[in-house]
Amino acid sequence: MNIKSNEKKENSTYELVIEVGADQFQAAIDKVYARQKNRINVPGFRKGKAPRKMVEKMYGAEIFFDDAISMAYPDAYEAALKETGIKPVAYPQLEVLEASAGGFSFKAVITVKPEASIKDYKGLQIAKPEVKVSAADIKGELKPYIDRASRLVSVERKAKKGDTTVIDFEGFKDGEPFQGGKGENYSLELGSGSFVPGFEEQVIGMKAGDEKDIDITFPENYTPELAGTAVVFKVKVHEVKEKQEPEVDDEFAKDVSEFDTLDEFKKDLGEKLKARRQEQADRDFETAVIDALIEKLECEVPETMVDYRADKMVEDYANRIQSQGISFENYLQMMGMTVDDIRAQSKTAADRSVRSDLALEAVAAAEGIEVADAEVDEEIAKLAEQYQMEVDKVRELLNAEDIRMDLTIRKALDLVKDAVKKPARKKKAKEDEVKDDEAKDEAAEEE
Repeated sequence: MNIKSNEKKENSTYELVIEVGADQFQAAIDKVYARQKNRINVPGFRKGKAPRKMVEKMYGAEIFFDDAISMAYPDAYEAALKETGIKPVAYPQLEVLEASAGGFSFKAVITVKPEASIKDYKGLQIAKPEVKVSAADIKGELKPYIDRASRLVSVERKAKKGDTTVIDFEGFKDGEPFQGGKGENYSLELGSGSFVPGFEEQVIGMKAGDEKDIDITFPENYTPELAGTAVVFKVKVHEVKEKQEPEVDDEFAKDVSEFDTLDEFKKDLGEKLKARRQEQADRDFETAVIDALIEKLECEVPETMVDYRADKMVEDYANRIQSQGISFENYLQMMGMTVDDIRAQSKTAADRSVRSDLALEAVAAAEGIEVADAEVDEEIAKLAEQYQMEVDKVRELLNAEDIRMDLTIRKALDLVKDAVKKPARKKKAKEDEVKDDEAKDEAAEEE
């Protein structure tokens, strides 16, 4: 391999012209011939027995060139990157320039990380909401437990919203019953919205033994055969049930939790709710910080870099789907989507991810942030424990320099977050504005 030229171009790219010599090219041709010879017909020879020179004489010397180039260029490209120290951040654009028995040359246009700078990243004014949990919030957390412990009891009264009625019903269109419009001993919770709009409201007020005709017009977005159609449902109520909730006390807490008292149970629910809200508040705060940094980023981001990140996101997504025992192809068919659809959906997130990394790397460079080898080792050990793998295996699978960069970015983000200032309260600013206006008025009166 020989690098014939190496030029820095615009849009954060380098253009290399790389030559592959005869020895390397001929070795690749030999391998291609060995793979393909059993499929080549040469008169007078059994398949796989014709010498390579005979095959080339019959079909042309170039018969193996394309496949041999495809086989040889990856090693030549990697060797060129190692020699030049260029670190690509996207797939290269490759173009074969010349090819002959004496070797071939190709051009590689390589996208590298753009030069990025950032200013005024310390002291960002971003609000971080205070997380609180009210008595009403805890009551809401209790509700699922109360609902599960509740029971339905028959009552001798008219049905009201929230009750469950046991009914027979049959629907008629133009006097004729229609398919799917009949049910017997059906339990319907009034107010659940599980029936066609207008049905449950008309059952309210009925009691056990009542029969009634209910007029309904199906919505326009219903099934084609009934959309917008006026029908009549004949309804008979067999039973009305109301929900009886348990007494919410210490005994209730013992039944539905591991706690002996209701106060302990409520305290635990409150603490867990507050922890969830705190996690969400922290995520929202971090998102706001990153968005603010991206706004301050001074950099021309190559489109190929974003495309590469989007492709990696699609690969990760496909791997997650396949880890669940579903082929990605089958998943796309079930969802009525294509790989291009998934890639298009990933493009916005990829663009933000690239800009976020560039902004934080610029902060790390400005602050001189470094990550020691011991910190990388500690992170690898954590990952090994998390995934229950041997440390050496994790080292084989992961690039230590990628881990170092991730840790560098985390440190930069923590630095920016720690320097965030609370924005001035708007109310106080308004009060100051009013005071200024009053002072001006007083001054004008004195004059």
